[in-house]
Amino acid sequence: MRHDAPRSLTVLGATGSIGASTLDLVGRAPERFRVEALTANSSAEELAKAARAVGAKLAVVADPAAYGALKQALSGSGIEAAAGAEAVVEAAERPSDFVMSAIVGAAGLAPTLTAVRRGAVIGLANKETLVCAGALFKDEVRKAGATLLPVDSEHNAIFQVLDRERPEGVEKIILTASGGPFRSWRRSDMAGVTPEQAVAHPNWSMGAKISVDSATMMNKGLEVIEAAYLFDQPREKIEVLVHPQSVVHSMVAYVDGSVLAQLGAPDMRTPIAYSLAWPARMQAPVERLDLGRIGQLTFEAPDEVRFPALRLAREALATGAGAPSVLNAANEIAVAAFLNRELGFLAIAEVVESTLERLAGRGIPDLESVLALDHDARRLAQEAQARQAVRA
Repeated sequence: MRHDAPRSLTVLGATGSIGASTLDLVGRAPERFRVEALTANSSAEELAKAARAVGAKLAVVADPAAYGALKQALSGSGIEAAAGAEAVVEAAERPSDFVMSAIVGAAGLAPTLTAVRRGAVIGLANKETLVCAGALFKDEVRKAGATLLPVDSEHNAIFQVLDRERPEGVEKIILTASGGPFRSWRRSDMAGVTPEQAVAHPNWSMGAKISVDSATMMNKGLEVIEAAYLFDQPREKIEVLVHPQSVVHSMVAYVDGSVLAQLGAPDMRTPIAYSLAWPARMQAPVERLDLGRIGQLTFEAPDEVRFPALRLAREALATGAGAPSVLNAANEIAVAAFLNRELGFLAIAEVVESTLERLAGRGIPDLESVLALDHDARRLAQEAQARQAVRA
């Protein structure tokens, strides 16, 4: 891929927060990018508007019921419309240099793997891909010669300061966490948390699901698993440190006592811009960091008693095999139930733990096994959620 030529780009999950931020940057530097394809779940009108704005060749909705609305919204534009899960995979298969993988949840696994298998550069914002099938996914990356660029602010920070040429010098990786909106709450007070409170993140603007994951600290647990696969580090070398200001995005400690950190304002356009322009850099319209104004940066250890999701994620990583996939699937079901007011906030982790106890030992030798395990975990999590609702 020539770095002085316009890059062709596909965005999987174009209407979510990561996708929208990606297209914001693309729109500010149209000479640097050609947009091949955009996908969304069901937001047909929003997708059509985005596709028109950046001149995409193809727009795809995963929900077939939204196809008519998408077709109508694109009428006269010359932009091709398609629908269905297979069409999303076909969008990932089209010849673009860079694929932003920003579909939330396990639904992003198949299209991301498709892009990997054709050797694309992948901006990985879908952490569930590595959580659900880390070893399989990394093996596909190696076989295809694909390039994996982490977009999560924490993993992107590590990518920027990690000496990948001399891994023996790395002592540990330190993932920072904001602690979410309930960082200082007593566990008993969290019992009555509402969806509105949980999605009101103090620092970041994110979608509902990831905001709830941040509030439970499951997001950080998933990131621990992701970091283990991304950077080929044993779980013992990955630590979590709560940093409420969200200025230090993560750190790498070295055997000589040095600690390198990447800092910036809490704006996802910074790591997205780094990934889009890699190995160069590009302008991003983000607030510049003013440490003098901020005054102080604080850090504290995470509390795995008040936030058991982090413990569950570490245990799933230690168990290995299909346990991380079970963790992710059960969490998706529990978070959806919480957002629908069918499950209490504290019960999210309880549903996940119950599901892990029943399925954690199953192996995942291939993608079909991953998908089958994901299906079974979702079914058992729904049953656990229903039992929780009856008790409530």
